[in-house]
Amino acid sequence: MASHVRAALAVFFCLLASFPVRAGDMCPAPPKRKNAPANIPAGDHLIRMESDSASLTAEGFAVLNGHVQIHQDTRSVLADSVTYDDKTGKVTVKGAVDFEDPRLRVRSDTGTYDTLGGADFDQANFQIFDRNGRGFAKEMTVHPDGKVNLERVRYTTCPVGNQDWMLQASSISLDTEGQQGVAHHVIMRFKDVPIFYTPYIAFPLGEERQSGLLFPSFGHSGNNGYQLEVPYYFNLAPNYDMTLTPGYLSARGVQLGGEFRFLTAGSHGQIEENFLPNDAIQHSDRAYIHVTDITNLGEGLRFDTDIASVSDSNYFENFGAGADQTSVTFLQRRADILYYDDAWRIRAQLQNFQTIDISIQSGDRPYSRVPRVEASGLWPILNSQFEFVLNSEVTNFLREVGPTGVRLDVSPELRWSDRGAGYFFEPAVGYHYTQYDLQNAAVGDPSTPTRTLPYARLDTGLIFERDAGSAGQRTQTLEPRLVYSFVPYRNQNELPIFDTGQPDMNLVELFRTNRFVGDDRIGDANQVALALTTRLFNQNSGAQYLSATVGQIRYFSTPRVFLPDEITQTLPGQTLGTLPGQQTQVILPGQNLPTLPGQTLSTVPGETPTTYNASDIVSEVSVTAYKNWRVNLDYQWNPYTSQTDKSEVLIQYRPDPSRVVNLGYRFQQDILKQYDGSFAWPIGGHWNTVGRWVYSLQDRQTIEQLAGIEYKSCCWRIQVLQRRYVTNRTGGLDTSIALQLELTGLSSVGKRADGFLSKEISGYSTRDPNAQ
Repeated sequence: MASHVRAALAVFFCLLASFPVRAGDMCPAPPKRKNAPANIPAGDHLIRMESDSASLTAEGFAVLNGHVQIHQDTRSVLADSVTYDDKTGKVTVKGAVDFEDPRLRVRSDTGTYDTLGGADFDQANFQIFDRNGRGFAKEMTVHPDGKVNLERVRYTTCPVGNQDWMLQASSISLDTEGQQGVAHHVIMRFKDVPIFYTPYIAFPLGEERQSGLLFPSFGHSGNNGYQLEVPYYFNLAPNYDMTLTPGYLSARGVQLGGEFRFLTAGSHGQIEENFLPNDAIQHSDRAYIHVTDITNLGEGLRFDTDIASVSDSNYFENFGAGADQTSVTFLQRRADILYYDDAWRIRAQLQNFQTIDISIQSGDRPYSRVPRVEASGLWPILNSQFEFVLNSEVTNFLREVGPTGVRLDVSPELRWSDRGAGYFFEPAVGYHYTQYDLQNAAVGDPSTPTRTLPYARLDTGLIFERDAGSAGQRTQTLEPRLVYSFVPYRNQNELPIFDTGQPDMNLVELFRTNRFVGDDRIGDANQVALALTTRLFNQNSGAQYLSATVGQIRYFSTPRVFLPDEITQTLPGQTLGTLPGQQTQVILPGQNLPTLPGQTLSTVPGETPTTYNASDIVSEVSVTAYKNWRVNLDYQWNPYTSQTDKSEVLIQYRPDPSRVVNLGYRFQQDILKQYDGSFAWPIGGHWNTVGRWVYSLQDRQTIEQLAGIEYKSCCWRIQVLQRRYVTNRTGGLDTSIALQLELTGLSSVGKRADGFLSKEISGYSTRDPNAQ
């Protein structure tokens, strides 16, 4: 594999070494009209002629010679000699012909011009106004409706003096009104080397979306061998489109990928699919499909679905690119109907998961929720500061192993709220009622257990402000906050665990009354959460420069409700905070924690009851809008063991949209210890480099590596990306290399790589071609 990479890179650099930086590489403005007629009334259709001399033949033809100029409406013709037939309205032009209309300019030796707006030329050089499209045709016909037919033609969008890429075709039809071009029997030349042939290709003449063949992409990986993809874009309608991408993997066979997108007044969504029949390695059909849709059914009523499926558990290991795909553990299938009005929020949901990591035991896999109905309401009590709140849920849980059944939870709550300019005071009391109807309950456990318990909460805080900055142009705040929670203890050992876990401690969890997520466990509490926040922001723009918070929970009594020892699964939907712009936190082999994309830990299985009088101290610091720097710090410290339990750091330097450097560090005690660095940086006027490196100190292994280089001229861009990444849950690594070429005005395949890089590199954006 390394030899393939070295060979590809050698060819790439040898090719680019021949690319001189010329004045033609600078992106000029699209050509403008030079011979536009002046002071001529629009729409009178009269022909106005000027010349050095004129004569009239016996046949009634007018012959003009020497610096001939013809103007009609918005069209003009310059030539050395002109013959005009008044009966037919045809004008024959010879010698240094220069034709212009609002759409294009043509220069030729001979041609004819029809006063109705048509024209024919031989040996014609042409330019398309408002776009850097130009070329040469043996024969050229201009129609009054803006259509142009060309025979035996060469076409490019490179500026004059630059022919880095050239499209040669037996014929091309340009629709300047519809902003689309169609070519037949096309040979694509890049740096005068033929690189592609197609019997048909469509391409845009403007910025509007157009159907047509996009430029192929090439690559190689250890899993799939050499790869070729040739996408075709269908602009089916202004509000929906489709891209079909046939591909060939030398190690596996032929595949077909597709994406269909739609947008209407009341809905939007897309369908993604990939199908590879009879995989040469696995000897079976391989497929992936992902459907999303959000549809407004009426006022306050919405349908929302997200359904994904793969053919087998190894699909993402074979075809995924990077840890965020190859570490997929479950795929969600979900359909929701939501209703909302001034008081109610109701959701009816069907949800289950396809297990991708089949090493997870059946008893540790997530339950299907078919159905799940949630209803919440809020009603202000008139002429008072009281509010009545109701949260309720009824869910039917299904799974092949373990207890199943229905869970009903109803939680009414009464709140009182008093908010002022520098304070808030919000006490609340509530009541939990939970009822189960179980099948296959554990031996000795009831089939219809019930749990009831009251709770109380007080959330209060102050907000102090002062002017800051040399001219008092900034405001600094100091915001102490206190949340007291009381929940009496109830023995809940007879209740099953359907969808409950304990998320990692952070500032959101710090202020929650129930430390568990899910209704199977409600933690007992007699505690107070204390936090102090300070912010610094601009008084005029509101831009925030600094936000810093530190907090801790103090326990007046030791918590007694915990998850049972046998709960070991990672529950879908619970997440661990990630660094901005980073998609996942990778867990390597040996850590025995199945993960979902974007999550690492969501439960603390078999946790040991704490004997401490306080939680860890958690803190967050965010510095933004300060001289191109951004810093984010999350830190969790155990004051009793004097050790760091979790920390995340991101430092970003972004002096302008084309330059960014990120440095990150992630740590979780006994779980995770990683460095993460990435950058995108131009080197010179036409070169750009990108890179990312993720290294696990705990495993002493690089788990993600990306290096890329790009050369961009005015009319094309070439990009090479080399990656090394985790491909499976046992820590296997694969190396891939991808080559993508974008020809301005013909295809935009390179934008797919831009989308990938924006996920990999926080702050990445494409460079302006005109930036020097």
